[in-house]
Amino acid sequence: MPHLLRFSRETESRLDKLCQQTGMSKAELIERCLDTGMDDLEAQLHMEGASKRPVTQTSLDQLLRESGLGA
Repeated sequence: MPHLLRFSRETESRLDKLCQQTGMSKAELIERCLDTGMDDLEAQLHMEGASKRPVTQTSLDQLLRESGLGA
């Protein structure tokens, strides 16, 4: 499912440099960042016992804004 992501100029520049260095596409790099970040977040939340807390719905846009990756 496609998503529209907006990155800061700094993040976009870093992503461009990483693409040049690795030969990977932006999509591949973004997917790897999300996979790694989600793995880390899931482990952290599991250790904190977050699985016992009620689940709240947070939009992707809200998560990106809070992380500093979104507009």
